[in-house]
Amino acid sequence: MLLQIKDLFKWVNSGGNRIFLLNDIELTVNKGDFISIMGPSGSGKTTLLNVIGMLDDFNEGEYNFLHESVHKLKEKHRANLYKEYIGFVFQLYHLIDELTVYENIETPLLYKNYKSSERKSLVADMLDRFNIVGKKDLFPSQLSGGQQQIVGIARALISNPKLILADEPTGNLNSKQGEEIMRLFKQLNDEGVTIIQVTHSEKNAAYGSRIINLLDGRIV
Repeated sequence: MLLQIKDLFKWVNSGGNRIFLLNDIELTVNKGDFISIMGPSGSGKTTLLNVIGMLDDFNEGEYNFLHESVHKLKEKHRANLYKEYIGFVFQLYHLIDELTVYENIETPLLYKNYKSSERKSLVADMLDRFNIVGKKDLFPSQLSGGQQQIVGIARALISNPKLILADEPTGNLNSKQGEEIMRLFKQLNDEGVTIIQVTHSEKNAAYGSRIINLLDGRIV
C-alpha cells in the first residue's frame, strides 16, 4: 500500500457556516495504481490532489503515506517526504521563466544533495528520453505549450518519484500532444510508477485502471 486516507474532512468557515471542500474521504492507493479523479468544477478534485501531495492541509481525519502518519508530521518533515517521493505535473506547467529547460529539469535535484556530476547525467538522461536535447538552453517562453508540459513532466520524473500527481495534465494541449502525454503516463505506470490524475476527459480517464468520481467534496 502506498497511501491511505480515512474519514478526511477539509472545510472553510464562511459566515458562521462550514463549507466542506472535502467531505468524509476514504481512499486507498496501492503501488502501481493509475487513478483518474473526475467530477464537475468545484467538486474538490484539485483540493484532494493537493492534500494527497501534501501541499494542502486538512481539518480532520487520517492520512498515511508509506507508513508515515502525515497528519502528525511537522511541516518540515512533511516537505521532505513530499520532495522525496512525489512528482507534481501541473496544468499551467509551473516552469521557472528565468531558468533554461536544463535548469528547470535540474531543480528538484538541488534539494536532494546530488553531486554535480550525478545531476548532469540525470538531466542528460531526461533530455534524451524526451527528445529535447536541442531545447536545453531555451527558456520556457520559447517553447510551445506541449514542449513546456514535457519539460514539466521531465522535471517531475527526474528524482524518481514513487507517485506522480497530475492536475489536468493535457488541459492546455492540442489533442495530438495530449495523447503523447497520456501514452507517456501509461508507459511510466507500466514501469511501476503510481499515478493519480485529475481530468475532465473520459478519454484520458480511460488510460487509468480506476476512476474516482467526486461531487461536492464527496466520493460518489
